[in-house]
Amino acid sequence: MNSDSVAVYLDFDNIVISRYDQVHGKGSFWRDRDHGFDDAKLAAAEIDVHAILDYASSFGRLALTRAYADWSMPVNTRYRKQLVDRAIDLIQLVPASGSKNGADIRLAVDALEDMARMPQVGTVVLAAGDSDYIPLAQRLKRMGRYVVAVGVAGATSRSLAAACDELMTYENLPGLSDDDDDDTEDEPAPKKAAKKSSKKSKPETEPETATVEESDRAKSRQATRLLLRAMRLLGEKDTDNEWLHSGTVKSQMKRMDSSFNEKELGFKSFTDFLRSRNSAVEVGEDDNSGKVRLRPGH
Repeated sequence: MNSDSVAVYLDFDNIVISRYDQVHGKGSFWRDRDHGFDDAKLAAAEIDVHAILDYASSFGRLALTRAYADWSMPVNTRYRKQLVDRAIDLIQLVPASGSKNGADIRLAVDALEDMARMPQVGTVVLAAGDSDYIPLAQRLKRMGRYVVAVGVAGATSRSLAAACDELMTYENLPGLSDDDDDDTEDEPAPKKAAKKSSKKSKPETEPETATVEESDRAKSRQATRLLLRAMRLLGEKDTDNEWLHSGTVKSQMKRMDSSFNEKELGFKSFTDFLRSRNSAVEVGEDDNSGKVRLRPGH
């Protein structure tokens, strides 16, 4: 039985509110909600859902991912594309009264039911900092699960941290500093041979050609960001070894984005893909053959 699978539960309201208050001051979320949110303030406190899920995937294959919130609220609706793109189940919660939405109760019940029927799950990631989750964390540990909490600094209960096997604060998630990865200079992907055709060739200024080239460049930059994020995650897990096995890196990239395929980028092998990112990573030779490491500054 494979116990490397991971289940992720996000108390999304909890994370969004905690991050907003961390950036704009305690109690800011509810005050601004009553007066109307400012788009600039929402953007400044925006949660990177991909960073949370990528971190969770460093523990193994994501077998189940769920996010609990009142998805009718505009502050949550802005995240729906991120969540749907990562195939996360969105669980709708309607507040019964006040600010309490009952996410902790619903999440806990679902988690225990899931673990009862999914013995292959070895790790449970709880994206929430509420002390109400302490009994759930303790119960999951008694069930033999490795429990990881992800919460916003200053809003995460110390008791919850003690009840879990591991705690990661949102601010320290690997990958949150990827905003500058677009500036990484990549060698262009090998050009695919053009198919012979009896049809009259299109002019070099054909707009469709430029559109295709832009799309290819975008895919190349996306692949570079994925590579760097995967290597940072793995580096966080094993700080003693700067060299990582290329197979481990590729597996992590596939867990983060199952659509990744170096051949679709024009490379015959994953090693060729790594070498094309020579400005960001170094491919090992001789004793470090089959390994790769980040270059300084990345």
